[in-house]
Amino acid sequence: MRRNILVERLNATPMDERPYEIVERKGLGHPDYIADSIAEVVSRALCKYYLDRYGVILHHNVDKVLVVGGEARPEFRGGQVVRPIYVLVAGRVTTEVETESGRESVPVGSIILSSSKRWLRENFRFLDPESHVIIDYKVGRGSTDLVSMYKRGLSQVPLANDTSLGLSFAPLSTTERLVLEVERYLNSPDLKKRLPQVGEDVKVMAFRRGAEVRLTVAAAIISRLVADKDEYFSVKEEIKEEVLKLATKIAPDYDVSVDVNTADDPSDPSSLYLVVTGTSAEHGDDGATGRGNRVHGLITPMRPMSLEATAGKNPVSHVGKIYNVLASVAAERIAAVDGVREAYVEVLSQIGKPIDQPQVALVSLVVEEGASFNSAKYESEAILDDLLSDVTKLTGEIVEGRVGLF
Repeated sequence: MRRNILVERLNATPMDERPYEIVERKGLGHPDYIADSIAEVVSRALCKYYLDRYGVILHHNVDKVLVVGGEARPEFRGGQVVRPIYVLVAGRVTTEVETESGRESVPVGSIILSSSKRWLRENFRFLDPESHVIIDYKVGRGSTDLVSMYKRGLSQVPLANDTSLGLSFAPLSTTERLVLEVERYLNSPDLKKRLPQVGEDVKVMAFRRGAEVRLTVAAAIISRLVADKDEYFSVKEEIKEEVLKLATKIAPDYDVSVDVNTADDPSDPSSLYLVVTGTSAEHGDDGATGRGNRVHGLITPMRPMSLEATAGKNPVSHVGKIYNVLASVAAERIAAVDGVREAYVEVLSQIGKPIDQPQVALVSLVVEEGASFNSAKYESEAILDDLLSDVTKLTGEIVEGRVGLF
């Protein structure tokens, strides 16, 4: 069956050439990133259990994770968590499986708890998942119509379990790359060795006007590693210098300024961004799946954005996940086509239909002046058609963590 792939010329100014730009990234320790990450590691752990035990990935969606902030009392050279962070994992999971030897129960609780704690332990230096976090779960059986639909599709191309839109774009603008790389660098092992005081909760916001970029960095500072207010402000200056050095490599043609922890009041020590565990979730900052970065790792309000949460959805039939990943991969490949300045890809499903046959796959191209649009159109159609024909390959890549989701 011929796929409904449409390609249009987009008469738009490339993002790098627009007069204004706003870009955000919520980093590793941000409560929303924590919620996304726990949702996804739980989904992957369920996938691996189902595959190891039954040879197929069974129906589940755990894309409703809530992180409720606790209470902490940071202080120079110390601090303590008074009330732990509360994490609730919610969704629908296949909890029982009928086998030749009878009905089996899936150890959902232990899978959720062990995978969540493992992720926290591996990604935070000062957050103890046993004493600083309470992990709870409320999961039920999948909706009957969705589960039956899922089973019908196991032996063939999976059927979409939702009517949903996935979208992405490429390439990233200079400002977008800068925001992404600043957060990654501040959370890199290299930076943590030289500035261990920098916690995992890092958020970066950029506002570009012409060739001027203002970066606002919120970086949690580990209280036990800071002796006093003077050292705190010294660490802030070091963060600023590190970011500026990185900016000269990524955005050499831009005039970049950096502000760090702008809510600090030198006359009020309680205003300083000090944390005990590395995340603001320790003291009242909440998080939820889907409120953070999109599939390309950023929040880009001046670009088309999907409201779907990619994290926690099953990677077999949930197009809210699969189509966002597909759109991201497609956009990157199409953006590499000669003459293409920018590529925007939108893929729309229809519930109950094979996921390799979307209602429509729309490609919008910004092409260079003088470039052949027809040639770019033909190559874009071929790229998207190839990806859709092999769409089930994405499932394994998602389960193994080989594609970015947020």
